[in-house]
Amino acid sequence: MSRGPMYRVTEAEIHDVRFPTSEQLDGSDAMNPDPDYSAAYLILRTDAPDGEEGHGFCFTIGRGNDVVVAALEALRPYVVGRPLAEVTGDLGGFHRELTHDSQLRWLGPEKGVMHMAAGAVVNAAWDLAAKRAGLPLWEYLASFSPEELVALVDFRHLTDALTPEDALGLLRAAEPGRAERTARLRAHGYPAYTTSPGWLGYADDKLVRLAKEAVADGFTQIKLKVGGDLADDVRRMRLAREAVGPGVRIAVDANQRWDVAEAVRWMAELAPFAPHWIEEPTSPDDILGHAAIRAGQPVKVATGEHTANRVVFKQLLQAEAVDFVQIDAARVAGVNENLAVLLLAAKYGVPVCPHAGGVGLCELVQHLAMFDYVAVSGSWRDRVIEYVDHLHEHFTDPAVVENGRYLAPEAPGFSARMRPESIAAHRYPDGPVWRERAPGRGRERGSEGDHPERHGRHDEHDGSDEGETGR
Repeated sequence: MSRGPMYRVTEAEIHDVRFPTSEQLDGSDAMNPDPDYSAAYLILRTDAPDGEEGHGFCFTIGRGNDVVVAALEALRPYVVGRPLAEVTGDLGGFHRELTHDSQLRWLGPEKGVMHMAAGAVVNAAWDLAAKRAGLPLWEYLASFSPEELVALVDFRHLTDALTPEDALGLLRAAEPGRAERTARLRAHGYPAYTTSPGWLGYADDKLVRLAKEAVADGFTQIKLKVGGDLADDVRRMRLAREAVGPGVRIAVDANQRWDVAEAVRWMAELAPFAPHWIEEPTSPDDILGHAAIRAGQPVKVATGEHTANRVVFKQLLQAEAVDFVQIDAARVAGVNENLAVLLLAAKYGVPVCPHAGGVGLCELVQHLAMFDYVAVSGSWRDRVIEYVDHLHEHFTDPAVVENGRYLAPEAPGFSARMRPESIAAHRYPDGPVWRERAPGRGRERGSEGDHPERHGRHDEHDGSDEGETGR
């Protein structure tokens, strides 16, 4: 008896896409002074008649793209020629196969460039699966039963903190309210905060202007980069607090700059300005260091955007080292591993406030936070998604923020598809954007008026907000 045609993945197309954001110091911080936001970008094509494609990427800040592209090439044999049913029909098995290859896993294990590349492939598979289901990723994932969600997670090295039975209990407890929360999400959006005013390379007047604009646009939390110079940080924090007033939260982010004692001393100086959290105060691998910083000064601690895998998140939670977990859609091995982290955070009762910004990270991580609200934690209390107001125009389904809240995506997929013309223009090193910046043809840096890649998206919305808030 015929089972019908067997469709396959026919191509894994890889692109090195870079944006010259260092020219305006967008994204600048104490550890990364001149980032060029970039994506090692993957397109999965199939011979299925629906013509759908799967899009995924790793975010880097420039030259790291060379290495990630090579890692994606190493994973190509796992995908090209494979039956589609083995990819989109068994996303748990596909994730485990990519991350368990012993020879590639040895390079981490389960961390670093190979792990990130596996995440890009896994995310592309999820994008394809959600498109074929006709649903945005957050809603597609929330349509899975608790049992199906548990089957997606690799529990190896987690069971001292989270067992499959624990996860099943959490998901079953959240199941009855899924429909109500889905309706509330669609009606009101998900709370956001913005880092756009706070890049370390911005002048004081630009910081103040953008901070005031953020409040006018409905944001109830902003974030400032710190860690370059203490006197500068005190001055900038004072200016920001005066600009936004006492009712708006100001988080600060050191981007791993400090040793433990330095972090404690620095935050004691900034504490009078009521920072909401200190993000990445020290090495992302230093669990005990984060715990000491949390215990040694009054400001809450957040971290996670550079946390290598679910095991490190497990230890941060076990050690009571964090007050806020910050997942990143493109750091760990894709949707499956982020699901493990969401379940760990729910088990320990710690809010998840995703890292975004970059290029495409807002587009991706909004889906994970919304899924968490609908199907895992059941709450957006003390939860916010980061928002940065540039590079969204390069995506066909860009993130939309109105009145300080992410609107729930409605287009099928993971919102990962970059516009073909943007890929062509920014392909490195032969795209026209980079050809004109070749030696001898470069433009001067630092001129705010001539930066075509950055477009503000401070959308205004005067509808009232109902239900829970992110405050």
